[in-house]
Amino acid sequence: MLEKKTISMDGREIEYEESSGNVFADLGLPNPEERLMKADLAIQIGRIIRDRGLTQRQAAEEMGVDQPKVSNILNGRLSGISMERLTVLLMRLGSDVEMVVRPKPESRRQGVFSLVTGKRAAKPRKRASG
Repeated sequence: MLEKKTISMDGREIEYEESSGNVFADLGLPNPEERLMKADLAIQIGRIIRDRGLTQRQAAEEMGVDQPKVSNILNGRLSGISMERLTVLLMRLGSDVEMVVRPKPESRRQGVFSLVTGKRAAKPRKRASG
């Protein structure tokens, strides 16, 4: 349950609820952790496509899917697309995907998923022979 808080603005008291960090849980949707993980992966796919200046059609070709599937991913329509499929698509776009499982801190009730991204490293140069 979200904690209700109050803030004063322009002489008025405004009540609000602070997010838990997972909008899907805040909205009471089923499987909020899975939804958040899929959304994070889809966001990363979108960043790669944008950063590389690919059209949806070009991205679809690289990922081996049709253009409407790319459109669905970029627009957050992720039902019917598994996390495994999203990770495969990231790999087809040239990303390494690592999964790390470790014990959660004792301060938290349950484990969480976090997506850590890094800048694309420059391609290694061939060594000059001789």
